[in-house]
Amino acid sequence: MKNTLIIVPTYNEIENIESLIEMIFENDLPLDVLVVDDQSPDGTADRVIQIMKTFPKRLFLESRADKKGLGTAYIHGFKWALRRDYEYIFEMDADLSHNPKELIPMLSLLKHDTDLVIGSRYIKGVNVVNWPLSRVLLSYFASVYVRLITGMPIKDSTAGFVGYRRNVLESIDLDQVKFVGYAFQIELKYKSWLKKFKLVEHPIIFTNRVKGKSKMNGSIIWEALFGVLFLCIYKRRFR
Repeated sequence: MKNTLIIVPTYNEIENIESLIEMIFENDLPLDVLVVDDQSPDGTADRVIQIMKTFPKRLFLESRADKKGLGTAYIHGFKWALRRDYEYIFEMDADLSHNPKELIPMLSLLKHDTDLVIGSRYIKGVNVVNWPLSRVLLSYFASVYVRLITGMPIKDSTAGFVGYRRNVLESIDLDQVKFVGYAFQIELKYKSWLKKFKLVEHPIIFTNRVKGKSKMNGSIIWEALFGVLFLCIYKRRFR
C-alpha cells in the first residue's frame, strides 16, 4: 500500500526535476511524488507532464496560478496529501541538494516512534558541500539563533528536507501559517514541538545545486530573523 507522498515545489527547475524524480523512484519504496509548480517560465511543468507517462499513478502535478512562495507551495501540497489520506508526507527541494536515498532511513524513523524527522546538516558537525563559506555561516548561525531564542532543541531548524506523520499536519491550522521562506521551515517545526510531538534529526550531507539558480534572497533571511521573535511572542496561540 502506498501511503507516503514526497512534495517537491518547483520554480524554474527544468534542469533538475527529471533526475530528482528518477532518483526518488529508484529507491523502490511504495511512495508517490507530487510536484507543485508555480508557472515556471522555463517549462518545468511541461517536463513533469512528460515524465508522468513513465510513472503513471505515482507522479502528480499541481500547477498554481503564479509564484506565491515556498511555504504556500508546501501548504498546498500538505492539503492535497491530507485529502488523499497519505500517512507520511515529506517536503524536499527540487535542486538535488537533498539525496533521495535518505528517504529510506527517514521514512523508517517515521514508522517507528517519530512524529517529525528532519534531514539535518548540523547534527554531526557541518555537512554541507560546495556552499560558499558566507552561506554556510549564515545558515549555521541562523539555527543557533533559533535554538537560543525558542529553546527548541533542533540543530537545523531551517532544514527543508522534512518528513511528517499526517497527525502532525492535521494538528496545525495550515491556513494560519504566517511565513513563506526560511521562517516557514522554522514555524512548522516550532509549532510541532510546542504540541509535544517527537522531533528527530537524521544526519544528511547537503550538496549545493549544480544546475539552475538559487531562490535565496535577503528578504527570506530577514523574514527568518524577525519571524522567530514573532513565533516566541505569540506561541500561546499555537498550542
